[in-house]
Amino acid sequence: MSPTTPASALTIAGSDSGGGAGIQADLKAFAAHRVHGLSVIAAMTAQNTRGVSAVHVPPIDFLRAQIEACFDDFDIHAVKLGMLANAEVIHAVADALERHRPPHVVLDPVMVATSGARLLEDSALQAMRERLLPLATLVTPNAPEAELLVGRSIANGNDAEQAAASLLELGAGAVLLKGGHLHEGNRVVDRYFDGVSSEEFIHARLPLDAHGTGCTLASAIAAQLCNGLSLANACEAGIDYVARGLQQGYAPGRSEVLVLDHFGAAPHA
Repeated sequence: MSPTTPASALTIAGSDSGGGAGIQADLKAFAAHRVHGLSVIAAMTAQNTRGVSAVHVPPIDFLRAQIEACFDDFDIHAVKLGMLANAEVIHAVADALERHRPPHVVLDPVMVATSGARLLEDSALQAMRERLLPLATLVTPNAPEAELLVGRSIANGNDAEQAAASLLELGAGAVLLKGGHLHEGNRVVDRYFDGVSSEEFIHARLPLDAHGTGCTLASAIAAQLCNGLSLANACEAGIDYVARGLQQGYAPGRSEVLVLDHFGAAPHA
């Protein structure tokens, strides 16, 4: 890699035909951070701002071929994991990560779409706990996702802290537990834990319905890790990126659901 060549980040996730989440959002976020984006499509969704109408998971051999093609040719600094629909996919991805050992793995444990559509099969939950959490540099669940992973409810900040401790015990290197689903007044508190230090990142709660924020946050963090930020600083920068993108978000479809403005949120803008 020459001094002028950007670092490469790989997203292994689902494709969103509406362009607001998934692979499409990840690649936009990588580009905004001046990182070369690679992609492995682990699922295809028929999706728009109104919801998900169909999901197709490609053959597992094709998934493996995509992953190997990327690692064979690129120096991958970070891998972002998104929608991995079933246990077979999770095991194939975990096998590849164990084989190639990228410096950073950011796991966004996508389980349910904003619209309410279930994106993770029940049989895959244990595979995610056992195979992916121990490989994750960082896991970025929202409260409902963390509840499924740890098996108990999260209603407040104290519950969030206990859930993060449980996720660390399951093997995650660090946890960024997103606060958008917790009712904490007119603010959103995202909580970072790595077993040694903890941080709270606080933003005003915006009165809007948005699509693709979780995907974008995880990919922005992965990009900032590629660019040399520490883990906690990458989380803070990624959260700020999403906040700027939401403030300037727009509704591209016929619903009122917003997607992020990646151009306006770009760190170099």
